[in-house]
Amino acid sequence: MKKNISHLKLSLLGVIIMLVSCVSDDLADVGDLQDITGPTPFYNFSEITFAEFDCEENELSANYQFNFQAGSNLAVNGTQYLWNVTDSNGNSVNGLLLINKDLPILEALIDAQLANIRVIEDDIAELEFKIPCEDDPARLVVLQAELANLQQVLIDAQNALSDEVLQNVANLEAQITDLPPATLEDQELIFEFPGPGTYNVGLTVTDNLNKSNYTERTITVNQAVPTIPVPEIAEASFEDNSLFDGTGDGRDSWRVPSNSAWSPLGGGTTVIQINTDSNPDEAPNLPDGRQAAKFPAGGDRVAYQEIEVTPGAEYVLTYFSAFELDAENGQMKVSILTPNTSNFAEAQLEENIIASRVDTNAGRVVNVFKQHSLTFAAGENESVIIFANNSGDEARLDAFNIVVRQ
Repeated sequence: MKKNISHLKLSLLGVIIMLVSCVSDDLADVGDLQDITGPTPFYNFSEITFAEFDCEENELSANYQFNFQAGSNLAVNGTQYLWNVTDSNGNSVNGLLLINKDLPILEALIDAQLANIRVIEDDIAELEFKIPCEDDPARLVVLQAELANLQQVLIDAQNALSDEVLQNVANLEAQITDLPPATLEDQELIFEFPGPGTYNVGLTVTDNLNKSNYTERTITVNQAVPTIPVPEIAEASFEDNSLFDGTGDGRDSWRVPSNSAWSPLGGGTTVIQINTDSNPDEAPNLPDGRQAAKFPAGGDRVAYQEIEVTPGAEYVLTYFSAFELDAENGQMKVSILTPNTSNFAEAQLEENIIASRVDTNAGRVVNVFKQHSLTFAAGENESVIIFANNSGDEARLDAFNIVVRQ
């Protein structure tokens, strides 16, 4: 019996050896299966459009650029890429520019070498943009003086560049000169479209077995729009000498057009007071600087400032408040009013209030500032009024700030 089992084992082993010997890469249609999987193309893109506008929001120039990067499901097989761009009617696009993907990288490296220079140049560009739009003669004089000073600062900074930095910049500029032109066969490149519109961007991917597939997407290039400017709040932290020309007592920008019209009590001065933390040996107990607006408990003082806004834009106004806690039920109200609001009574009407916030002294700590925010939409208005008044307890405001809501 044992001998029969041994013979059976040997027979099975012989069969296995024969089967294995038949699996050979040298025999046609025998052995490993041929890879018949074709490529599945895909691509990603990101917009890098930039544009320049004048103070009337007229477009001076625009580069409608998008960075495209191709890919496929094939991680091992060699691939070839071929881009195709047509307009919405399927026609070729006249004026389409191809840009080497490495160009913005090298330009960014140059900017890094010249970081201080670029900061000064940006400040100069900002002033050169503002000056033609400024219609206040006093402010114009200040801006022109700042521009002349910055231009000299730029010359000094350029003259102070080290030989090492200059050589690094020269090397990077040489690399830019040597960049090969971008082609439609690049895996990654930048398309600069001739203008806004709808484009069809297709990609063909071919593997090393000459199998290919095609994908196409519709890309919408939107008209460039001006960056919404951030409104200026003058004397936002109620500091002395913080106006554009180095003057001001911290209150000048917050005075109402008429005391009699805007007085909560029907008469008397409405000008805010100033609370000063003047101890030079200690850090100020204020959100910003050493001065804050003070509103006596009687509620006779108000803060008023009209600021320019962009119609259709949304904004977030932030500020800090504090209370003296000498009485209960103290309140501080900050409102955003329409520009046609002409007195205190109208400032209480819903049709004139774009947004408002009321904070009380309940649960507050004496003279400890707390930050608040107020979101509002400009609507059709080209300006709005920031208005603040209190009641019941002495209150303070400080560090107003405004940003465009993205």
